[in-house]
Amino acid sequence: MLLVMVGSIFAVFFLAGNVFADGYGKEVEVNVMSYNIHHGVGLDGKLDLNRIAEVIEDAEADIIGIQEVDRYYGARSDFQDQAKELAKILGYHYVYGANLNLAPAEGREENRQYGTGILSKYPIIDSENILLNSFGNEQRGLLRAKINVRGVHVNFYNTHLGLTVNERVAQVEEINNVKNIFPGPSVLVGDLNAEPNSEEFQLLLNNGNFVDTFADEDEEDANTFPVIDPIKRIDYILTSPHIEYSDQEVIDTQASDHLPLVTELTFKR
Repeated sequence: MLLVMVGSIFAVFFLAGNVFADGYGKEVEVNVMSYNIHHGVGLDGKLDLNRIAEVIEDAEADIIGIQEVDRYYGARSDFQDQAKELAKILGYHYVYGANLNLAPAEGREENRQYGTGILSKYPIIDSENILLNSFGNEQRGLLRAKINVRGVHVNFYNTHLGLTVNERVAQVEEINNVKNIFPGPSVLVGDLNAEPNSEEFQLLLNNGNFVDTFADEDEEDANTFPVIDPIKRIDYILTSPHIEYSDQEVIDTQASDHLPLVTELTFKR
């Protein structure tokens, strides 16, 4: 019996050693997605989180920043905790950032919340939701997470910027300041409500030292809004320099009022 136990323990450590050896010292490829899910309601007016999850699964996305996410918000989303529900369907880790945190609806105990979420195949080490200057308008935030991607600690940021230029410029400056605090590879995704030639977006590239992973794509192929015949690019996946990217794609789906986009990122150890 003792010999069997020793042999079993040796086998476990042998296999773990092989996994460690195979997983380290190599490039790590990760599919990253940004998706404004419109609280799970598609163009047909139907609430369907399973449909959102299917889009994510079909894209083989490993880390996803989702915007317009309800948490016990109201009847429009059946009082769902949407980030938690999507994580459960996918079998992923998740964090949620409430930018609106309102009193409970009548007859309920949970605060009505609305914000952003991060879903991840990989463990999330820590996270925080940083409220951004919104000038008295709808509160916006930056959801920050540190994700352990097979030994690479990735700073992952998700945001949904305001509706006016003044808001967005101030919010971008805050995002750049936060990004500069945390060393290592960074990824910023989100609905920026700004097009590529805007002042606020250029601040992200020039002052934030972010790289636009869709910069070399044909304009029509990178547009994300509206869903049918999209004419605007307002959803993005940005990275810090030295992160390689490929296989950029905007996904054709009517599961939300925005089109999701995905990029394969390569992290080097």
